[in-house]
Amino acid sequence: MKLGFFTMPMHPIGKDWQTSLREDREAFILADALGFVEGYVGEHATDPEENITSSALFLATLIDATKQIKLGTGTINLPNHHPAAVASNIAMLDHLLGGRFILGISPGALPSDAEVFGNYDLHRPGLFLEAIDQLLQLWTTKPPYNLKGAHWNISTERTYIAETGMGTVPLPLQRPYPPIVVTAVAPFSQGITEAAARGWDPISANFLLPMWVKSHWTKYVEGCTRADRSPDPTNWRVAKTVFVAEDDAKAEAYAMGTDGPYYYYYRSLFNKLKRRGSLGVFKTDPKMSDDSVTLEDVMKQLVIHGSPAKVADELHALKQVTGEFGTLLYAGVDWTDRDLSRNSMILMAEKVLPLVNQ
Repeated sequence: MKLGFFTMPMHPIGKDWQTSLREDREAFILADALGFVEGYVGEHATDPEENITSSALFLATLIDATKQIKLGTGTINLPNHHPAAVASNIAMLDHLLGGRFILGISPGALPSDAEVFGNYDLHRPGLFLEAIDQLLQLWTTKPPYNLKGAHWNISTERTYIAETGMGTVPLPLQRPYPPIVVTAVAPFSQGITEAAARGWDPISANFLLPMWVKSHWTKYVEGCTRADRSPDPTNWRVAKTVFVAEDDAKAEAYAMGTDGPYYYYYRSLFNKLKRRGSLGVFKTDPKMSDDSVTLEDVMKQLVIHGSPAKVADELHALKQVTGEFGTLLYAGVDWTDRDLSRNSMILMAEKVLPLVNQ
């Protein structure tokens, strides 16, 4: 099993923005130094807690600050962006990173983002498919372009100059385009099947119960079978909320304490999902009522914490439920205590991972 990093992020409302951005960057730089193989960051334009507004722009700040880690958008919410803008900007980012780039994409799930970008009442899965289809066409067809869609029409037919290439969208360094991953946030996600059929790979969200994470492998196999691909568990990334400390008591206090960042993260996420009627990700039985789901039970089921040995044992237990997967994405939370946060990542890389891989 390999080790990666994923952050949405989630910061307390009112925290100084420069401070949270600096800490988020530091987490990626530390992950690179510790040998994490991948790092992903999310984006939202209208959420003061999840306050990285552009995953690509954030990753650009890490180009010279990291050396080996592959960096990924986690994810670009495609309905909120013009496909030509994504194509040109991501192509440049791939070159700046020397090919250390992974393209993470999704329809986006934040209602206020959808409203501010004017697509709240539109069919977002349809927008997503049109956007990715046009994006890939721009990278795989020669200009001049004439792409017709329900939402976007993209053309350079009137202005293309063959002698100079004006009217050409730039191509990424990795050909025909960077590796593509999709984040799955629902049990039995049909999106995983469709992604696998297109040659893309899944990331299972850290806030899904292990039994629902297991369902993602089934859907991945379905898509691979349709496309005559061999389903390979090394291509499956599973995000998990983990905190490691020198001893179990210290880990319990920080990871489960009501004044800690893990409690803040899951309380905020719980309330957001409850408002949308989306608590199903926390239910062991879809027939359960929302009132029967408690934040405390959610944290007990989803937050892995303890000494290196205890965390390694819990990760082994996780894999007994989900089956084998290739990369564990350590889910980042707010650095309420900088030293504890850094030490957890260090222990995860230097102590837990060797134990798991024994």
